[in-house]
Amino acid sequence: MIKACLNGDRTRADNPGVPITPAELADAAAAAVQAGADALHLHPRGADELESLHWPDIRAAVEAVQAACPGVPLGVSTREPIVPDLTERLRLIADWQPGPDFASVNFHEPGATQVADLLLARGIAVEAGLFTPEAAATYLAWSGPTHRILIEAIPGISPGPDGPTAAQTILAALPTTDIPVLVHGEAHWTWPTLHWARTQGHHLRLGLEDTLTTPHGDPATSTAHLFSYL
Repeated sequence: MIKACLNGDRTRADNPGVPITPAELADAAAAAVQAGADALHLHPRGADELESLHWPDIRAAVEAVQAACPGVPLGVSTREPIVPDLTERLRLIADWQPGPDFASVNFHEPGATQVADLLLARGIAVEAGLFTPEAAATYLAWSGPTHRILIEAIPGISPGPDGPTAAQTILAALPTTDIPVLVHGEAHWTWPTLHWARTQGHHLRLGLEDTLTTPHGDPATSTAHLFSYL
């Protein structure tokens, strides 16, 4: 399985191809699916073009993408920097109707288990994002039902000198599991991590959220463009 991550916290200043509005997200999602994406991950935005957890913004983005890509699993982010106050973040997520099929939860963030429990209560599957072995320990202590484990090799956060090493270190903190495992890297770790993960038979993630350049260092125009190098 290959999941497309369409935008993350990127802005148009980072890359003019970053989709922001629901219509842009729908177009980017459709192109990514045509290029081979099996699932989609996006960060809905408000009118100010900043990441949002408000239900009207979540709903607008999710419904636009679902209409463009019927039947393709769709997830969103719940990351702490979108709404740093945990109480407010939980209040906003409690308003979801539910909207997305799944949502990612970063288990190194304070309140991750509460966010995960709330998502499940809203009928939304949980993707467990693990940046570090310590996050893996928190996730294992939670032990809730999990849609997918994300092994996320993030420069400056994850352990090790490179993406494959970081991914292997995080994976080593987990017992053998039947839960699907997806591995990806960000920034200059993106492509080496993807190449390693593919040799290991893991699911993959790729898109403008993770990298703005092709394996050759050229600027990427879209997530679909990046997919052409897989």
